[in-house]
Amino acid sequence: MATKITKNETAPKQVLFSRENYILMIAGIILLAIGFFLMAGGKSTDPKVFDPNVVYSPTRITVAPILIVAGFIVEIVAIMKKPKVDN
Repeated sequence: MATKITKNETAPKQVLFSRENYILMIAGIILLAIGFFLMAGGKSTDPKVFDPNVVYSPTRITVAPILIVAGFIVEIVAIMKKPKVDN
């Protein structure tokens, strides 16, 4: 049997995210920022010369995408994780 809530009574407030969720969200944002920063890479000394070693460096091709995907996974986990219920 469900109880009815009248105008004078209010439902207990439920917290959507806990402190742990917010910490995970911040960690995911940091991972994403580092990944995008590494993907941007350095600049060429001469903009008229194409240097494949700089453009196709392992940092830009491997490390940065891994960090970006890891950042998105951490963000998904942070959003989906249920907060602990204190009774």
